[in-house]
Parts: sequence; C-alpha cells; structure tokens
Amino acid sequence: MFGRALRARVRGVRFTGTEEITMETSDGILSKEQRELVNKLTEEQLSKIDSMILSQAMRSNRKVAMIVGLTMMALPERIDGIPDIFYAQRVKVLVDKGALIAEGDLNRMRSSEVRLP
Repeated sequence: MFGRALRARVRGVRFTGTEEITMETSDGILSKEQRELVNKLTEEQLSKIDSMILSQAMRSNRKVAMIVGLTMMALPERIDGIPDIFYAQRVKVLVDKGALIAEGDLNRMRSSEVRLP
C-alpha cells in the first residue's frame, strides 16, 4: 500500500517487487542488430522520419514519448526492428538543428518535451 501511494507522488522512480528504489537514467541504447538496421536507412528514409516527427510536434510542449509513438504509428513504411529509442534520437537531432525546442532531459523521452519554434 505504501509503495502505491508513493508511486503516485514520485516521478522518475521505479519500484520493484521488493520495493527497492532505482532511478531511471536514460531510455537505453540500440542493440547491435538495431544499429545495423538503422545504418541501412537511406537519407530519404531519414528525411521522411524527421518530417513525420515534425508533423507530430505542436507550438505547445508535447512529450517526446507521445511524438515518438505517434510517429511510429503514422509512418506508412515503418521498418520492423527499429525501436522507439531511435526515433527519440532523431528528436534530439532535430533539436540540435533548431527545428524543435526541448525542455527536460532528452535522454528520457517520458521526462522531456519538445515544441515547434
């Protein structure tokens, strides 16, 4: 019972079955197989992914996880095996290019938000 009440009040903390507390540090990294798939993407495919990400962004802040999920569902030619982590990395690229403005830690898509400039 205590864990459930605390869980509702603490963000970024994960509870295990033994109520051990561990902090989430990042979304993770791509596996070797996933990196191989990503490296096969063409510039045209990357451009389509980036365009779809931008189409999901708004002038007001939106969670990166939401944008990633909507992008993955909306892409007509989505390649199986490329995970959400990759799409979150593309969001970072777009922030670096100035196409999106970020708030929060972009290494944690559930704890960060982006918007159009």
